[in-house]
Amino acid sequence: MARYHIETYGCTSNRGESRAIEGALRDAGHYPVDGPEEADVAILNSCTVVEKTETNMLRRARELEEETADLIVTGCMAIAQGEQFAEEGIDAQVLHWDDVPGAVLNGECPTPGPGTEPVLDGVVGVLPIARGCMSNCSYCITKHATGRVDSPPVEENVEKARALVHAGAKEIRITGQDTGVYGWDAGERKLPELLERICAIEGDFRVRVGMANPGGIHGIHEELAEVFAENEELYDFIHAPVQSGSDDVLEEMRRQHRVEKFREIVETFDDALRYWTLSTDFIVGFPTETEADHDRSMELLREVRPEKVNVTRFSKRPRTDAAEMKGLGGQTKKDRSKAMSELKREIVGEAYEAMVGDEREVLCVEPGTGDSVKCRDTAYRQVIVQNASEHGIEPGEFTTVEITGHQTMYAFGTPIDG
Repeated sequence: MARYHIETYGCTSNRGESRAIEGALRDAGHYPVDGPEEADVAILNSCTVVEKTETNMLRRARELEEETADLIVTGCMAIAQGEQFAEEGIDAQVLHWDDVPGAVLNGECPTPGPGTEPVLDGVVGVLPIARGCMSNCSYCITKHATGRVDSPPVEENVEKARALVHAGAKEIRITGQDTGVYGWDAGERKLPELLERICAIEGDFRVRVGMANPGGIHGIHEELAEVFAENEELYDFIHAPVQSGSDDVLEEMRRQHRVEKFREIVETFDDALRYWTLSTDFIVGFPTETEADHDRSMELLREVRPEKVNVTRFSKRPRTDAAEMKGLGGQTKKDRSKAMSELKREIVGEAYEAMVGDEREVLCVEPGTGDSVKCRDTAYRQVIVQNASEHGIEPGEFTTVEITGHQTMYAFGTPIDG
């Protein structure tokens, strides 16, 4: 669990995005502190209106970089002029609002709040299917808060999903510390059965499966890929955090998979699905990571080319075994993080650029900045529709768009009349 400090500049839209970021961080078990000097990560939600504002944002980013371990810059200036921070020599992750919570995780499992009750937020229903995990990662403090996996019966989760759909949910987000081990405590991994049962609920909706560690889904990955291929209600998207391309580092992390298992999962989904999104995470600068280990992670990233990547610098968490290890220098971690983040932007940007000119069915999920809506296509890739009111599009509606452009982490779509 990370200590965070967030600063927000600009309009009410930015303040709303910061509230959403903070909500996601709190839901994942992170907590705010009074200032950047006490934080593991500082978040600057930036504004860009006039040149003076941009100068002030660069100045504040430079100050925060000096005061905290890690800096994330998001908001309007990050999206419109993100390259300026690098040009000024500011070492920060420049991210879209939606990508901030994942970048803060430090490789830890997400930690929902107490209980496993579903929540409806607009047209999005959040369904925690279990608490706890089966892992014992050396860097993760989450296990101290959640314990071993505790899975409610399939029927109980199906009824919760049905209630969300009846209440108006158009997107159901299945969450948990590790969704792939759902049912393991009862002796059988039941995620494929649960997904099939939820997809059979009457209604027009989509389902996104939350983080599933490779060690948790390997062994059911072939059955799981078939479920995805057979059910159009499922977004063709998996989040399987590999964390390192080095088996030596994975062993020191006490991860329950090795690189070859991760590759087998990716290959299976490649065979089963024509168009899908792989999301994964890398931790750079783990205490035992050598330059050769880092090179292996870079090679794996180039090889599998995931469409969504979270890159996190290792940060020690109290009461974890990794906190007792002799750490790498801060500059080493920064250099490796910068190299991987640059490669990530190249790979993800290519994926979104390849979408331009295509038609995609999308679900409008939530309001965006100004007169826009955030949508998701069948592979859960984000598509922004601008001037939404002119097109009469609101959250909860399905529509077909032509992809007309992209930024690194999302695409722009124009509705096709008729």
